[in-house]
Amino acid sequence: MKFRRRAQDPVGPSTAEPDVEAGAAGEPPRSGPYDAEEIDDDGVERVDLGSLLIPPTEGRELRVQVDERTQQVQSVLLAGSDGALELRAFAAPRHGDLWSDIRPQLAADMARRGGTATEQEGRFGTELSCRLTVKAADGRTGEQPSRIVGINGSRWMLRATFLGQPALDAESASSWEETLGSVAVRRGDQAMPVGDPLPVVLPEQARRVTPPGEPGAETS
Repeated sequence: MKFRRRAQDPVGPSTAEPDVEAGAAGEPPRSGPYDAEEIDDDGVERVDLGSLLIPPTEGRELRVQVDERTQQVQSVLLAGSDGALELRAFAAPRHGDLWSDIRPQLAADMARRGGTATEQEGRFGTELSCRLTVKAADGRTGEQPSRIVGINGSRWMLRATFLGQPALDAESASSWEETLGSVAVRRGDQAMPVGDPLPVVLPEQARRVTPPGEPGAETS
């Protein structure tokens, strides 16, 4: 597990799939992401990061991105050779649809930054297909594709952003979507304003990585 510092950025990429209760014979089984209280006996091992419980996946590295200004964990990232999946969880109304409220804001922010965001239907419901021109460290520019998905849960919303090939190709996205479907969110009992990020707690064995040249590197 690696931890990287990152400049603060606006509320951005994610997706959502409403819970489906298993019903009569022949109906599909319940699909995640799940509420943490629902997975006690599902047999899936997950890395416990407080508000996010994430299944480890072979060939993918679990990273935590830290806001430089506040030193708070901003998001969790699963990174692989073909792309990445960014995860963020937020407090939400018990019976509301926070994803529908936030989606237009994300699209407007993408437009403000010179990109595009188009609504489309996916495995987890209505999502945003985004394109943004970015500049690399070597000065070259290129287009960064992403898919933002939002899942409304019980007093929480999980925002997931697919980056790289999983944002472009359905076949590449399949295994990443399976991983997202196994994620669980722990809302907690504390009162929180709607839209506030749920806290991420780092495990004791976590190793913090600071970019070269930046002071204050820590290792545990």
